[in-house]
Amino acid sequence: MVRSPLILVFLLWCAGLGAAGQFSKLSLVFPQLETIYGGGQSTPMLGFLVSLISVLGIIFGLTAGLIVARAGFRKMLLAALALGAGISLIEAAIPPLPAMLALRLLEGASHLIIVVAAPTLIAQITATRFLPVAMTLWSTFFGVAYALTAWFGEPLVATHGVPSIFYVHAAWMLAITALLFVALPRDAPQETSRITNVLRQHLTIYSNPATAAPALAWLCYTLTYVSLLTVLPPLIAPEYRTLTIGLMPLAGIVTSMTIGVLLQRLLSPVPVVIIGFAIAAFITVGFFIAPASPVLCVALFASLGLVQGANFAAIPVLNTTATDRAHANGAVAQMGNLGNTFGTPIALGMIGVMGFGGLIAFTLAAYMLGIAAHIILGKMRN
Repeated sequence: MVRSPLILVFLLWCAGLGAAGQFSKLSLVFPQLETIYGGGQSTPMLGFLVSLISVLGIIFGLTAGLIVARAGFRKMLLAALALGAGISLIEAAIPPLPAMLALRLLEGASHLIIVVAAPTLIAQITATRFLPVAMTLWSTFFGVAYALTAWFGEPLVATHGVPSIFYVHAAWMLAITALLFVALPRDAPQETSRITNVLRQHLTIYSNPATAAPALAWLCYTLTYVSLLTVLPPLIAPEYRTLTIGLMPLAGIVTSMTIGVLLQRLLSPVPVVIIGFAIAAFITVGFFIAPASPVLCVALFASLGLVQGANFAAIPVLNTTATDRAHANGAVAQMGNLGNTFGTPIALGMIGVMGFGGLIAFTLAAYMLGIAAHIILGKMRN
């Protein structure tokens, strides 16, 4: 059959939406799950319902590419999508908390394989001149999924209950599995790489200020991204909640693709990341005056859009060889999973100790550490 690269890229992006949905579906129904599992109380353990999916990415982030390449990108992607669909169907039964946590850990394997295999396949099937556009589209999958979940998931859950979001997610994953099974060409033979010296690989990458800088900044970004999308919605006034939740991730996408691109014509990516963190920190202080203000929530995520785009752009600027760029990308994936795993539990723990001020302190500290990481590692490179 004739396979259009444009259609394949779109379908792979839709697979990314399914992977992001593995986070957004739990963020959407987190208040209801607090009632079911915690009697309405927020605890760090409940926070792991959202973030536990990232644990396998923390452990295998740097080596997942080698594992998937050896088995075949198409084969592993289809298996991961099918696994994700099956897990969502089981989660719809709302099993006891220990079982749900175990399912989320297993779901992490599905998520990691998708976010490794899908962008790799996009790069393989896209002509060089169109690759920047294709990868920019891929980078939007997380924000778009959260926006769609907010806009369509809120009324769905309100009408049909918590299990409905899991059933819809499972149906999406199954549909994309079927379409990609037909559309994707079979895996080409891959050179098999031996996965050895994993500890040495980690030490080499994180001791290099060029490969480590984007990853450490990304850790500071992801510590707050999912946690804020999970913790803030119940605090926003009900009449503005659905609109605000949808606009928050989209604001970051728009900023990244407009102001972020313009700034990078004047500055290198690292200063743009620092500017984004600085603006985000300034807006965070504003929450002391207007807690959970819809305007400030959207503005905060708009400023983080500068960090999102420029931090990825910093990877090829700071690393000139293909090997170093691959190492930097792997480190970014690993640190992103680390941030996604621990961000929500830490945020909930800080709220439990200090109230809303604890959330502000945690968020502000993350952004200041992001600025410090790029400044210190920049001096080390110089």
